[in-house]
Amino acid sequence: MHPVTLSIAGSDSGGGAGIQADLKTFQALGCFGTTAITAITCQNTLGVTAIHGVPPEIVRGQIKAVLDDFPVRAIKTGMLFSAEIIEVLEACIPLRDYIALVVDPVMVASSGARLLAPEAESALKRFLKRATIITPNVPEAEVLLGRQVFTLTDMEQAAIDLHAQTSAAVIVKGGHRAEHDKIVRDVFFDGNHVEILEAPLMDARHTHGTGCTLSAGIASGLSHGMDLLDAVKLAKEFLIGAIATAPGLGGGTGPLNHLWKMGK
Repeated sequence: MHPVTLSIAGSDSGGGAGIQADLKTFQALGCFGTTAITAITCQNTLGVTAIHGVPPEIVRGQIKAVLDDFPVRAIKTGMLFSAEIIEVLEACIPLRDYIALVVDPVMVASSGARLLAPEAESALKRFLKRATIITPNVPEAEVLLGRQVFTLTDMEQAAIDLHAQTSAAVIVKGGHRAEHDKIVRDVFFDGNHVEILEAPLMDARHTHGTGCTLSAGIASGLSHGMDLLDAVKLAKEFLIGAIATAPGLGGGTGPLNHLWKMGK
C-alpha cells in the first residue's frame, strides 16, 4: 500500500505550487495524497492577483474527514493564511509519534504577495513547536528570529536557534543566497549535529513551487519510514531533478516537472 500523506495548504490555480505541487510530489514519490485547502488563490507564473480564505470550520471538516478515515503517516502544512486557521490545526492535528508533521512556514510568495496575515505570525511561531521538522528559507528564518541572516555561519546559527525555540528539526534553505561559487547550501540541524547540503545553482527561471515541493518530498520520505536526514536528501534530489527538467511554461517564474522520475 502507498503510505498516506496529508497536505494542509492553499490552492494554486496555476498548478505550480501549493496543494497542486504537493499532490504531484506525493504521487511521484509513491504516496497517496490527501488534502485540506486553507485558501484559494488566483495565481499564475506572473503572480497572485487574489486570495480567498476558506472558512476555518471547513478547514476543520476537511482535516477531520481525512484523519477519521485514512491511516495518515505524515502531514505537511504550507499556506495557513490566518490565525484562526492555525488555531484549527492546533485543535485538530493529533500529537502522535507515528504522524510526522512538516511545517513550511509560508509567509510571502516569491512574487511578493502576502500569504499569511501579519497578525498570524505569533500563532505560526507557536504552531512550529508541534512540528517534527520546519523548512524556512532565509527570509522566513529572518522573520522568525527577528534578525538578518547573511552568511553560511549565520544560517547554521539560525538553524540551531530555531531548534532551540521549537524543539523541531530545522532545514534553513539557502536558495535566496547562493554563494559566489554558484553553490546553493542548505543547513540541516536535528538537535545533535549540523549538516550542510550542497547543490549546484541552476540557471533556471522556472522555480515556482520549490518550497512546497521540498516540504512535500520530506513528508513523503517520512511517510515511507525514512529518518529525517534521509527524507531531506530524498526531497532535495527530487527537487533538483524537477527544476532541471522544468517544462518552461508561462511568462514568469514557471512550474517544475514533478514527473521527471517517471521519465516524462
